[in-house]
Amino acid sequence: MLPSHIAKAALPAALLSLAFSAFAQGTPSGTSSGAAGSAAAGSSKSAASKSSSSKSSQLDHSDRKFLESAAKDGLAEVELGQLASQRAESPEVKQFGQRMVQDHGKANDQLKQLAQSKGLDVPTETDKSHQKKMEKLQKLSGAQFDKQYMDDMVKDHKKDVKEFQKQAKSAKDADVKNFAAQTAPTLQEHLQMAEAAQKTAKSESKSSKASK
Repeated sequence: MLPSHIAKAALPAALLSLAFSAFAQGTPSGTSSGAAGSAAAGSSKSAASKSSSSKSSQLDHSDRKFLESAAKDGLAEVELGQLASQRAESPEVKQFGQRMVQDHGKANDQLKQLAQSKGLDVPTETDKSHQKKMEKLQKLSGAQFDKQYMDDMVKDHKKDVKEFQKQAKSAKDADVKNFAAQTAPTLQEHLQMAEAAQKTAKSESKSSKASK
């Protein structure tokens, strides 16, 4: 047995040694836990990034281009329709413009929701081609406006019907194919309406020129 004065001196040293040992064991453990947490967070972010990337890349290139183009065209139809409903001289042309605002506005909302579900941000503005068309129409009035607007609408809807019918058959994504198939008949109806209104507008344009 150790003398009492030696035992007393050894006790603090032993306690200090135990404390240091506990601290040394705790530090790696804490560090390991922090590293694991950091790794888990990084893994989570990486997974989220991959998920987002996978979501945005789930559309075929042709499907993505179709939705982007349809979005720009749809926005243009609404803007031009609003202009026609205000400026057209013929009641038939004015009503056609109002129908464009109504139908294409609805289709635009459906398209936007579809695109977002696929991780795609579609254009929110028309392109330069449509902007030039708008600027040209804004300079016209009366029978001249009606004729030019309906000429544009017939041309645009022939292109749209062809494109939507094509995508209704060949789109890679089932939802995109379904959207095209559901929208194509409405566009076909628009084309028929546009051709009828175009005849009226041409007749009025001839009458207007003859009266001058």
